Amino acid sequence: MILQSYINGQWTQGTGEGSPMFDAVTGETIGFATTEGLDIPDALQYGRTKGGEKLRKMTFQERGNMLKKLALYLNKRKEQFYDISYKTGATRVDSWIDIDGGFGNLFANASLRKLFPNQPYHVEGDPIDLSRGGRFMAHHILVPKRGVAVHINAFNFPVWGMLEKCAVNWMAGMAAVVLPAPQTAYLTEAVVRVIVDSGILPEGALQLLSGMTKTILDTVESQDVVTFTGSAHTGRILKAHPRLTQEAVPFTMEADSLNCSVLGEDAVPGTTEFDLFIKEVRKEMTVKTGQKCTAIRRIVVPENLVEDVQIALGKQLSKVTIGDPRLKEVRMGALINKAQVQSVKDQVSKLAQTADIVYGSLDTIDAVGADGEKGAFLSPILLRENNPFENISVHEIEAFGPVSTIMPYKNMDEAIELAQMGKGSLVSSIFTNDDKLAKEYVVGAASHHGRILVGNRDMAKQSTGHGSPLPLLVHGGPGRAGGGEEMGGLRGIKHYMQRCAIQGSPTTITEVTGIYQANAEYKETEKHPFAYHWEDIEAGMSIKTHKRTVTDTDIINFGNLTWDHFYAHTDITSLDGSIFEKRTAHGYFIISAAAGLFVYPNKGPVAANYGLEECRFLRPIYHNDTIYVRLTCKEKVDRDSRGKELPSGIVKWFVEVFDQEDELVAIATILTMVQKKNPFATINKSTIQNYLGKLTEDVKPAWGNMTPQQMVEHLEYSLVVASGENQDFEIETPEKILEKVNETLYTHDPMPRNYDAPKLLEKAMSESRYENLAEAKAKLLEAYDAFELYFKENPEVTTKNAVFGHLDKFEWDLMNTKHFNHHFEQFGLL
Repeated sequence: MILQSYINGQWTQGTGEGSPMFDAVTGETIGFATTEGLDIPDALQYGRTKGGEKLRKMTFQERGNMLKKLALYLNKRKEQFYDISYKTGATRVDSWIDIDGGFGNLFANASLRKLFPNQPYHVEGDPIDLSRGGRFMAHHILVPKRGVAVHINAFNFPVWGMLEKCAVNWMAGMAAVVLPAPQTAYLTEAVVRVIVDSGILPEGALQLLSGMTKTILDTVESQDVVTFTGSAHTGRILKAHPRLTQEAVPFTMEADSLNCSVLGEDAVPGTTEFDLFIKEVRKEMTVKTGQKCTAIRRIVVPENLVEDVQIALGKQLSKVTIGDPRLKEVRMGALINKAQVQSVKDQVSKLAQTADIVYGSLDTIDAVGADGEKGAFLSPILLRENNPFENISVHEIEAFGPVSTIMPYKNMDEAIELAQMGKGSLVSSIFTNDDKLAKEYVVGAASHHGRILVGNRDMAKQSTGHGSPLPLLVHGGPGRAGGGEEMGGLRGIKHYMQRCAIQGSPTTITEVTGIYQANAEYKETEKHPFAYHWEDIEAGMSIKTHKRTVTDTDIINFGNLTWDHFYAHTDITSLDGSIFEKRTAHGYFIISAAAGLFVYPNKGPVAANYGLEECRFLRPIYHNDTIYVRLTCKEKVDRDSRGKELPSGIVKWFVEVFDQEDELVAIATILTMVQKKNPFATINKSTIQNYLGKLTEDVKPAWGNMTPQQMVEHLEYSLVVASGENQDFEIETPEKILEKVNETLYTHDPMPRNYDAPKLLEKAMSESRYENLAEAKAKLLEAYDAFELYFKENPEVTTKNAVFGHLDKFEWDLMNTKHFNHHFEQFGLL
């Protein structure tokens, strides 16, 4: 079998023999991976145009929801990937890190959409005033690069390695071409097939090259981004490619490094920290058979605890069962292939020239449920280097497998120096319950590490561990680790975007950024801004309020109400030497009074006050001063609705409070939750009558097999049920998901097509109850009148729905709106 690649919108196969892929457990050949004969430059261009153009036009909200949908889709199908993953030598736990961890990256990056504007590009940082008059200013925006992300991945994480990078470039609006390592490319290919078949991503957003290629960097362009995960040696070769220099192509490298974990001097045997340390080192040596770029390679221990650590680790490692990863009792599987086993043995032999092997054997292996000779099995190897300052091989040679070395230190300065001797790593950790000791290590070692974990009893139950990169944290490190960064939340997404400084007037910058800038022209509105739905509100939309005079009584009453009796508000005899001249209004009274001036009293789209982001009091307001407010839309932020909450977004309002001299006295940014427009057609008796007037017997449904009369009778019977006339049935939705199903009434998602009707309604639809369509229409309108009258006379009552449970009038209205829209659309009436 020759593994296929997915490029230019189709699956295709390279020529030639290619690189063999082996089952790590049995040693059998799975197939071959090759990219010979494939037009790689054309594939890169396809990503820049076909996939890139579509992604660049999508908003951050659309990209984030796309990632969430893809994560859910893959999660439902993950078991098929586990079956394939066993061939890589991975246990169930190892595969969980790779597969579920990869999908988790999609979920985590999808959630970042809430931190971005609802537009295709991002506005970064604060505005910059470039003039004293405030009429010339600057800002920074980030737009998607117009290239393609080229990801060259390592063999150890064929799923996570792809998705942790792609999730980020997709969120940024950039397409990707993935080049997985040949050893495990068959698992990457299986996941890509499912992604392509899902149709969730725009065509061209993801392409796959299954096999080695030495020419992939030959035609990269200045708008592209290249990432590499693998050995430091290979990374340096790629980084020196002349095309990268010529085109100034960003290159991010995440290389294997000699990560270390330090045992604090206070963490003696018997302490929680000692036990945590031993457990973590054992885990990092054996998870993924030690084939992790973040695994602990150097175990830095107080010199008086070396023997204790050696004994404790030996006991823990002796409990590790090695063999077929499919077996529940197996805790450590195989390395990726026999060549990797030999490579690890060679590196251990070099380390053993000065260090002692104190646990494990390079020659013998007892594999459970597998042939130790045919599979790529190796015992955990623990070494001890007594002179780590003199014998520096331990700081230069990495055995990429279940191998680690204990070394002693005398004091924290020595521990930090040993950590630094690795010349840069992805992660380090220290286990101590002494926070001062932790601080000393972190500050001293941070220059040489991309991440530092401080482990102690307080965080142990929630800790993700030494070797777990997290989507919202930077993954990378200096020096040997490659000097690059991956993931990191917003930081990671920005790697695939171009930062551009923009200069102009506040009005122009407001239009470009979608964020109101101080001194920009206001957009006066016909209605109060609070009367508009979220979609219709624009940055700059503004009103000027009427005025209010602040009195002594206002100040006294506010003080009595809040118990804020600060002297400036209550004791005018104490004002000497202060910044105040008269009795002064409370700052929060000014904001409260401002709200009284700008709040729209009528019920409308504004659902709630969502908070206050900034508040500044620029000068005092005294009794008898008069204030007014300028309320302006500053920015809109999309959000997901939760539970029984109608869809809404957040609007940030810029509040400027002026006095009688038109002097600015206070500013604030308040947030309101504003409902979104209902996308469904309004349903009432008049609209129903209008839509039914278009319905004739010969109309064919766009989906399903109902006749027009059956559809009308179906809607009529649902209203009869809602009115309480027939409640003798069981709710069909299982209790454990009923609340979630009920909450879908509050969303703006349409009802699914071709969904099986509840048995109650299905039975009622089995035969027509009325003579003809005209009679059915009349009965539907009668049923609607009865429904309205029933709830008018019984406003507190709830009645059963077979799918959504007990509903009150408000929820029945939500259900009817979706239900009638669904069927009216089905018959082309909308």
